[in-house]
Amino acid sequence: MGARETYKLRSKVVIWPVDQGAWHFVHLDAKKSEEIKRKHGMVKRGFGSIPVMATIGQTTWQTSIFPDKRSGTYLLPLKVKVRQAEGIAADDTVSFFITIRDQGKMEK
Repeated sequence: MGARETYKLRSKVVIWPVDQGAWHFVHLDAKKSEEIKRKHGMVKRGFGSIPVMATIGQTTWQTSIFPDKRSGTYLLPLKVKVRQAEGIAADDTVSFFITIRDQGKMEK
């Protein structure tokens, strides 16, 4: 696949599903989502996910982004440990980086 690509983004933290308050996500913007889908979405993984390294502030973790059929963008899930470490709450706007990981190998 070549060199890994890193994307810098900024988005508002949303809770989904709203009525249950179970998961916190940030949306990737439409332009970046389309670019990522075009370049990296050809390998089918569970739920259409694409493995990434994500960074917010001083916290970096391995996860995947998932397509959101309602918005047409990708969603980045924010783990509890990440939100606690960075003081993130619902409705906050956060800057973050994602780096597309090699889909052929899972890193440790």
